[in-house]
Amino acid sequence: MFSPEQRLAQLGLELPVMPVPVANYVPYRFSGQLLYLSGQGPKRPDGTYKTGRLGRDATIEEGYAEARLTGLQLLAVAKAALGDLSRIEAVLKLLGMVNAEPDFSDHPKVINGCSDLLVDVLGDVGRHARSAVGMGSLPNGMMVEIEAILQVRS
Repeated sequence: MFSPEQRLAQLGLELPVMPVPVANYVPYRFSGQLLYLSGQGPKRPDGTYKTGRLGRDATIEEGYAEARLTGLQLLAVAKAALGDLSRIEAVLKLLGMVNAEPDFSDHPKVINGCSDLLVDVLGDVGRHARSAVGMGSLPNGMMVEIEAILQVRS
């Protein structure tokens, strides 16, 4: 059995540097065995975001890729909080927000990018409950923002 870090390497993926909050909040918070991860977006190494609205400027495939990149951001925050991704006992819940036109209805297909990544890296531990909803806008014009609740081993 491979560790999540080994699985990332097998997939040819690297975790980004944990993003620094740009407002008055923390990137994560513990409550007992629960780890709450603040909403993350698909931040590029240069600090920029690919912008656009699903159903107008971007395809489902582009949104999926952005959600996958956001999943890497979430894992980077979890690693900073835990030191070792093997401490994740379960991904309990995701809230996926999609910057979309009012008539766009494929939010779940977009957020699958993050869900699929978590299962690819964490296996069954990465399976989770989830909501995928549309938003009229998101910070920095980004396409997706996703937050997570994890159960962790002490």
